[in-house]
Amino acid sequence: MSQEDESGRMPEDLEDLLEAADEEEADEGRFDAPPLPPALILAVVGLLCGFATIALVWLSERGCERVRDTSNCGALGLPLLVLIVVVTIVLGGLALSRLAMPHPRLVAFLGVTFMLILVLAFLTENLSSPWTLGVVPVLTAITFLVANLVARLLERADA
Repeated sequence: MSQEDESGRMPEDLEDLLEAADEEEADEGRFDAPPLPPALILAVVGLLCGFATIALVWLSERGCERVRDTSNCGALGLPLLVLIVVVTIVLGGLALSRLAMPHPRLVAFLGVTFMLILVLAFLTENLSSPWTLGVVPVLTAITFLVANLVARLLERADA
């Protein structure tokens, strides 16, 4: 049975209820919390991306051990590394965009790329050390802060 009156309109209280429901749907996914400092957001997302990178590398090594009986992935190593980098960039970009950071995908791309360059340049020989668990996430947090600085400088150069 419909709650419409003779004029074909719904009662105002039901109409207000429907409007409120529409507004809630529009705000779905939006968080009402006190704003955090951008540097803190970047550092935390960088740490999480660093831990995600380590976890994905560890999982790929365990998968290669299962399949090939060695942690060396052979010809699958480079495609797995590219996949890990892409997944980490996407996760970082999603996290930064959900936290309303400017240029989230660019910052995530640059942050992960800078980290990868530094790891390949200076830490390749020591990646199997236990201290890598702490160094790579901290390094990634720093590179996310640097990437944000680069993104802001690029934005100013465009203006």
